[in-house]
Amino acid sequence: MKKIILLFVSFCFASALFAADLTAKFVTTESAKKDTVEESVEYLKSQISKMTVAAEKRAAWVFLASLQEQMALYDDAQKSYAQAAGIAAGDAEGMPKKTNEQIVLDAVRCALSSGDYETADAYLNSAVRNSKNEKIQAYIKLYSQWSALCKADSVEEIQEPVVMLQAYTKVDSMAVVKPAILLTLWYVTGDKSYSQVITSAYPKSIEASVVKGDAQLLPTPFWFFVPKSGEAEQGTGTFTVADSGPTRVSGTASSVSTADSKITKWQLGLFRTESNAKLLADELKGKGFAAYVTSETRASGTTYYIVLVNEDKSGNVADKLRSAGYDCYAVD
Repeated sequence: MKKIILLFVSFCFASALFAADLTAKFVTTESAKKDTVEESVEYLKSQISKMTVAAEKRAAWVFLASLQEQMALYDDAQKSYAQAAGIAAGDAEGMPKKTNEQIVLDAVRCALSSGDYETADAYLNSAVRNSKNEKIQAYIKLYSQWSALCKADSVEEIQEPVVMLQAYTKVDSMAVVKPAILLTLWYVTGDKSYSQVITSAYPKSIEASVVKGDAQLLPTPFWFFVPKSGEAEQGTGTFTVADSGPTRVSGTASSVSTADSKITKWQLGLFRTESNAKLLADELKGKGFAAYVTSETRASGTTYYIVLVNEDKSGNVADKLRSAGYDCYAVD
């Protein structure tokens, strides 16, 4: 009987030691040893459920969310950030320091990236809205206007958020997000004055790299689906987007070899309303282009309608489209 008790005590002691090893630092370090990012994500998911210390679990959820965000799994990322934000605990030892308010904003950003502006608004209207932190409030105001842009179905509907963003450029308390505000205004209006301010006032920022064409924008609903009143012109750098989205062709379409890049079709518009997509397709058909509409449903459940024109044997469809006044994006 004593032996049984001793074995039981030894087992419990060993289990306690194993549980003690399950800190966020330990788990994230082990996840980095996996062969693929996908394996790292699955490992983290399996270990988080075993963690008992609130601060450690919170930090592990944040780390998992950041990986998912890097993988463009925005819906999963916003849910993981939300899990972390729901844990009332401080920072874990050896892990990046983040307040729950910052984590909520991370969730908002990912929700907007997945096109789920309803969830983004729900997060924005939670307790974080009452934050006393000036930087947090700046991001809340920025993300609120991004949400408004995501909801827009026409150029007319972007006017109000554009006016608000323009006003924010003159507010001192919005300084922390001013490069993002300027980039947004440049992107949706095509006004070169915004890009000039970015490159002169914030030359080393990621926003300046985007303007110059040296960095990429991810193919999220915000950047590619929002209506635009003008076309933003980038610099001569190589501008691409992630594998899951369309490729923006810098300069003239003829500067890209369709044979080398295996371009099979050109994307001209993305809409939340099918009738608007059909109107553009009909307009293109009237000018001799064989345009058609396809649909794509995102993880958020939102369906987008995409206007496409196939490349032909000549390899110069993009040149013809641009000559006719239509901007286009290459789709593999």
